[in-house]
Amino acid sequence: METITKQSPQGCNNICPTPPPLPGPAMNCRRKGSATKGNSCASTATRDLWDNLFDRGYRADVTIRTNDGGIIYAHAGVLGMASPVLRGMLKQAKGVGHKRLISIHGVQHDAVRVFIRFLYSSCYEQEEMKELVLPLLVLSHAFVVPLLKRICEQQLENSLLTLDNVVDVFQLSLLCDAPRLVLLTHRMILRNIKAVSATEGWIAMKRSHPALEKEILESMIYEEQMEKERIRKLNERKIYLQLYEAMEALVHICRDGCRTIGPCDKDLKDDQKPCTYEACKGIELLVRHFAGCKLRVPGGCIHCKRMWQLLELHSRLCADSGSCRVPLCRNFKDKIKKQFKKDEMKWKVLAKKILSTKRIGGEPYFLSSKSISSY
Repeated sequence: METITKQSPQGCNNICPTPPPLPGPAMNCRRKGSATKGNSCASTATRDLWDNLFDRGYRADVTIRTNDGGIIYAHAGVLGMASPVLRGMLKQAKGVGHKRLISIHGVQHDAVRVFIRFLYSSCYEQEEMKELVLPLLVLSHAFVVPLLKRICEQQLENSLLTLDNVVDVFQLSLLCDAPRLVLLTHRMILRNIKAVSATEGWIAMKRSHPALEKEILESMIYEEQMEKERIRKLNERKIYLQLYEAMEALVHICRDGCRTIGPCDKDLKDDQKPCTYEACKGIELLVRHFAGCKLRVPGGCIHCKRMWQLLELHSRLCADSGSCRVPLCRNFKDKIKKQFKKDEMKWKVLAKKILSTKRIGGEPYFLSSKSISSY
């Protein structure tokens, strides 16, 4: 402030003037996510001015007729700039003197009034939105007002969608080209089909649009089938993952040893760290049973049969049977060459699925899933 000359009124008192207060939030406009142009936004006073222009109808040159003989006064310039559909209607409208007359039917008078008011100030009252959201959605779509349509969709998505109106909203969403709302309402109907099918909206839809009801029921059947398929694949993947862990534990026991069981040339200690292989304990019990069972022949003992299958499965996954420490690995490799083609394909599919479930490709003792198809 020292640079201000003495001729300046501020320089005489050498006091910085108090800055004007920042514009406060809009009290009458509850629209979320209001658009701004540059770094400025409309003040509360400006919005109030537009609301007053609509409420008082000062020099209004358009008369809008609604249901039940209702009349709303508006200004052609505002309507034409806000909606291309209203602009076309005004061009064809007839009137007396400078006033033109248009009609908006099909929805209640209050909905048209809130809609026209929104065209002036982009504002609405929350209570009115809660009561008239569906006709406002229809009007915003019919007269191409994207901002209001987006607000109606957000209001329904966030708080106004209920089991009682979900069928009506679903049908309107299809008519008003609101794909996100279609998806949300469709999912809500499927999740609560028993309660929704007892509502008045569902009964009315059943009478007026039986084909739509049929499509919803068919989609419900499809969703149930997809859910069953998803559960089946999850269970299948769980089994393949368990088999892979069993293969890891088998190699771990036969190559490194684990506490009380392992190869004869390993010095096993009781104070070793806890084993990190989840399937190790089960494989250890199976190996001990296999070593001491008197009915070891395949088919004689269910536990031994499982061990034979694990040994054969390992041989199909093993990358180097020459240096492998797992018993009978090389023997099963030789047996594979003499196996029937049908059985061979079954084992190949199983081995490939196990490896693809774990998504391994370069383990030191297992083949990659691509290599399974080549041998």
